Amino acid sequence: MEEKQWYVVNTYSGHETKVKENLEMRIQSMGMENYIFRVIVPETTEIEIKDGKQKEKVKKMFPGYVLVEMIMTDEAWFVVRNTPGVTGFLGSSGKGAKPFPLFPHEIEKILKTMGMSVKEVKVDYKEGDRVKITDGPFKLMEGTILDIDLDNSKANVSIDLFGQETTVEVELSQIEVNK
Repeated sequence: MEEKQWYVVNTYSGHETKVKENLEMRIQSMGMENYIFRVIVPETTEIEIKDGKQKEKVKKMFPGYVLVEMIMTDEAWFVVRNTPGVTGFLGSSGKGAKPFPLFPHEIEKILKTMGMSVKEVKVDYKEGDRVKITDGPFKLMEGTILDIDLDNSKANVSIDLFGQETTVEVELSQIEVNK
C-alpha cells in the first residue's frame, strides 16, 4: 500500500474553509478515513496595531489552496477532485494525471509555521508514568507525566525543583520512562 503524503488542492479564493468542511464531510460520508487524513487551510496569526489598539488577524498563507494528507488512490483522488469548490490539484498536468506530493521539507516548514507537526507521534508512556528527562535544562531530573500534548509533541512533567513540586513543559523526545 502507498504511504500517505501531502498534496496541494486548488480552490476558489475565499472558499478554502468551506472546501475543508465539504471535504471533511465527504471523507466521513464516503468512508475514506483510511485514505484521506488531514485537511488544512494554512493560516498564520499576525498582530496588527491600529489606532493604538492591538488586534490579532488570521491570514491565509496560500489564498486559494488547501493542504490534504492522503494516500493517492483512484478513489481518494476522485473524492477530493469532485468536492464542491475544488478546482484541481497543484502539480497535476490535468487530463487524468495524478499530482505530485509536496516534499517532506516543504510541508514540515508550512506546518511548523502554523505550530503543528508533520509527524504523528506515538508514545509508549502515559499520564502518571514516572519519567527521566534526557535533554534540555532539566536533564537528568525525574518526574511524573501530568499530561501529554501529541499535537505539539510536548508533555507537562511534575518535577521536584529545590524541594518544591514544579510543572515543566518538555518535548516528548526529551523524556524516557523509568524502568
